[in-house]
Amino acid sequence: MARITRAAPHLSAEDLKTRLKLDPRPWCRQRWLIIYNALVEPREATDIAKHTGTTVAMVHQVIASYNRLGVAAVETPGKGGRRRQYVTWEEEQAFLAPFFTRAQRGEIATAGEIKRAFEAQVGHEVNKSTICRLLKRHGWRKPVPRPVHPKANPEAQAQFKKTSRPLLRRPSLPARQMTSDLS
Repeated sequence: MARITRAAPHLSAEDLKTRLKLDPRPWCRQRWLIIYNALVEPREATDIAKHTGTTVAMVHQVIASYNRLGVAAVETPGKGGRRRQYVTWEEEQAFLAPFFTRAQRGEIATAGEIKRAFEAQVGHEVNKSTICRLLKRHGWRKPVPRPVHPKANPEAQAQFKKTSRPLLRRPSLPARQMTSDLS
């Protein structure tokens, strides 16, 4: 006989219902649904998993952490975020500030130069993709040439094409006739 999965009564069934309806995060709603099922109608974890559309391991994990920690087990920050970073966002802004001021004066800051300065700050080598992601995070983009010059005159360009000397072409060689010794 399997074990019955029960949730500790940290919240009432009505509180769980409101949290289930109002939480904007889908993964939190799924956790609240698991807890609600285990609180209102305790049964085997396989039945709860089948009813909520999750796995048995997920049901065990959610119920165990809810019974141990209460509401804090569900109200976690989530999966995203920068877990492995060399410096914080504020330190990155402070690091890029001199390059921003130079760019506003019209000077060019290359990615190689920024990479060397960043490596000096963190104390070891970093990959160039790290610098590319750093610059993208702070709104920098790679400058590309304009398709047309802003002061270009299309009429003058058309006139130049008409009056300019044509390119020197090499005369085409006469087609060789193939003769056969067998004829």
